[in-house]
Parts: sequence; structure tokens; C-alpha cells
Amino acid sequence: MSQPLITLDFLDKAPVADALPADVRVSAATRTGRARKLYIESYGCQMNFSDSEIVSSILADEGFDTTEDLAGADLVLLNTCSIREKAEQTVRMRLKQINSHKKRKPGMLVGVLGCMAERLKSKFLEEEKIVDLVVGPDAYRDLPQLISQVDGGQKAVNVLLSREETYADITPVRLNSNGITAFISIMRGCDNMCSFCVVPFTRGRERSRDAHSIVQEATDLVAAGYKEVTLLGQNVDSYKWASEDGTERVNFAQLLERVALISPELRVRFSTSHPKDITDEVLHTMARHENICKYIHLPAQSGNSRVLELMNRTYDRPWYEERVQAIRRILGEDCAISTDMIAGFCSETEEEHQDSLSLIDFAQYDMGYNFFYSERPGTLAARKLEDDIPLEVKKRRLQEIIDRQQLHARARYARMVGRVHQVLVENFSKRSQEHLSGRNSQNQVVIFPKGNFQKGDYVNVFVTSTTGGALLGEAI
Repeated sequence: MSQPLITLDFLDKAPVADALPADVRVSAATRTGRARKLYIESYGCQMNFSDSEIVSSILADEGFDTTEDLAGADLVLLNTCSIREKAEQTVRMRLKQINSHKKRKPGMLVGVLGCMAERLKSKFLEEEKIVDLVVGPDAYRDLPQLISQVDGGQKAVNVLLSREETYADITPVRLNSNGITAFISIMRGCDNMCSFCVVPFTRGRERSRDAHSIVQEATDLVAAGYKEVTLLGQNVDSYKWASEDGTERVNFAQLLERVALISPELRVRFSTSHPKDITDEVLHTMARHENICKYIHLPAQSGNSRVLELMNRTYDRPWYEERVQAIRRILGEDCAISTDMIAGFCSETEEEHQDSLSLIDFAQYDMGYNFFYSERPGTLAARKLEDDIPLEVKKRRLQEIIDRQQLHARARYARMVGRVHQVLVENFSKRSQEHLSGRNSQNQVVIFPKGNFQKGDYVNVFVTSTTGGALLGEAI
């Protein structure tokens, strides 16, 4: 699954309007004078935020501007996530709030996009009757026809999944862009049948974009003044594309290099890697190119081999440890690594939980995205395994994982103090217009006095201290 949006840099982010959770984005207004107004909220992983940009591009051609004003919208879309039960509960609560707006503006259309749309289409349309249209992640091209159907007084649904790349030729509208950083989707779907995960069912099988279209999109972004791209996929390491005549084949390491060679001024990131697939070729490619950021999201999910087998992760703990060692050997100790960890998976013993804690000690992660197990209907775990860990035990284990991870995160941040870091300025600090905020190669937030610098500048910053979630320093 793609890397979640929530990161340790939340300390320097302003809250989203309308009391929404911190990991929800409301699309920025485009204000080009089109007649109808589109309001989009995006939940979950970075892929959803990228998809919302594609949706906005499709609907711009149909006469829609995006707006940040929910009450004034003609069409409200929630781009949803089904990874955890809590995410679905959040969307359901939000739909109730939105329907109160719809009562005041009966002409407002409400739709659900993404993973929840595919999974809960009948509930939304037939049982609960709280939305007008339901559109799966491969059906956004059909939105104009579906909206016309709703305009005609009918409900509309399309949740068909595709075996082909669906949106390679669409130029996204960069809804949440700061003009400096952008997402590029390089593949869709997932072939890894992790027993806890709904992604293969909601997003379908893996398919990779034409490598040339990816390089062209990145080239166009550089020409437009962007300084950083993040290559996105449920599992980027399994990217593989071949030309129709079979004369050209590109794997992820080769694609990564092609994008890095576009310009030395373009930073390149990627997410998410799978421990079974990340290769030394990728790591050596990262080492060759200074503009490929030294940060890898490498989800472990558990530190115990028996639990990993139950999760169908297709690697064991020794394999994972060897991949961490390869990262440190090839890219050095400063390369940042983040992880996902699930507490309280089916039948997990206390000793196996301790293995997860000891893996955190071994890897010394810079960041962690940690959750307790939430059974997802339709998954192998829901069908074959018993969710037998009491909730209070799950919560206690999760807190222990978070506490252990924070110890290492603080230590990793502290080791960056007293060094010079190249920082790409992304915006003002949320706490002060007199300070700028950006990230270093390791994805750590760096805050420093603005001086004469501005967004998009590369600035060498001498770091003098850390808050534990950000680095503070002075430009040199």
C-alpha cells in the first residue's frame, strides 16, 4: 500500500478547514470562471491525492472549477480510503455533515470516489441512500457521463476495475500544489495479496505506465518550475513496462534513473517500496544520483516471522533485516527509513509483539506509521483467521510501538544537529511568516529564518537544534 500522508512534519502543518482530520486534503480553488463548482476532499494515501488531481482535470473540461467552499459547491466528491475501519467511519460521519448542506441546497450532487466506492457501492446507493454517484478508482474518465445521468434524476455507479493503465495521457490539475512539489503516479493496483489488505480488491491488479509518459510528465513539471517529484505506486519496486514491440523494457531502477537525469535541480522521491522487491540495483541507482532523495519507506508490518507468514508478506524477519543492512551499506547510515507496523494481528503473542519492538531497535527508523489491526471484510485474514486480540491489548501494544519508535526518531533527528543540510524551501513555517519550511533529502522538516530566500530555493542550512519532529537552523 502507498505511504500514508501523515508524517512527523505534522508539527509544522496548519489544521485543515472545517475541523477535518489532519490527513485529509481539501482541493484548492482554481477560479477560472467556469460555471459549476467542484469540491473534493481526499482521504488516505498519496495515490488518492494524485487521483483527485486527475479527477479535477477531467471535470475542468466539463465546465467545473474547484472550490474550497463546501456550502457553495454544485458537486461534492469524497475520495476515500478503505485501509482501516476508522478511515471508513470518518467518511461516513463526513457524509452525514455534507447531507446537511445538501438539504439547504437540494441541487448539490454528492459522490464517493476511490476504494470505499468499490467496496460499499450498494450500501451507499441502495441501503443508506446518502450519495448520488459512486465511482471506483479506474472509472474517473466516466465521470462526465455519470454526472449527466445524475443531472437527469438517476443514481449513477461505475466501479469496474481495469487491467490497463487508465490515466497516462491526462495532465493532472495540481490541486494541492505549492508549485514546488508534485506527485506522479507510475503504476496502479497491487498483486501482493497481504492477508490484511483490501487494496488488491479495491484497486485491482498491477499495471505500469509507459515509461516515456512518466519522463515527459516530469520534464513538463521541471519546465513549469517544479523542483521535486514523488513517483507513486502501491509497490513501486514491481514497476515493469515493455514497449508493444518488446524492444524496450524498463524496470523501476531504470525508470528512477531516467527521471533523475532530467535535471540535477529536480529532486526525486518514491513511495512505496515492498521489502520482497526492493533490489540492490535500486539502491545503487539512488547512490549514483545526488538528486534522488535518501529516504525509503519500507513497511515491515511485524517483526516476527510467523506473523509475517500469516500476513502473507512473502518474506521473513531475516530477509527484512538483510534489506535494511543493504540500505545502510550502499546508501550509508544517514539514509532515512520509515515503516508501517501493525499491532495485535490475529493470534499475535506477547513474545511476537516484543519481536516487533526489537525490529524497531534493529532498524532505528526515522519515522513510523503505526496502527492496531482492523479486520477488513473480504480479505484473507477476515475469511481465514480469527481477530482474537482484545482491543485493550491492541491499543496497549500500539502505544508501546509508538513509544519505542519515537525514541529512535528523536535520536535520528538529534544526530542531524550540527550539520549542514540542503533544504528545498516549500513554504512559510505555519507558525511564523518570518521563517521558511522545507525538507532535506531524508524527508525531515527543516525550519529557518527566511532572510532573502523564497519558495523553490535550495538553501544550505546549518542545523542548531531539533524539536524531535523538525530541525531548526540558520541559512549559511
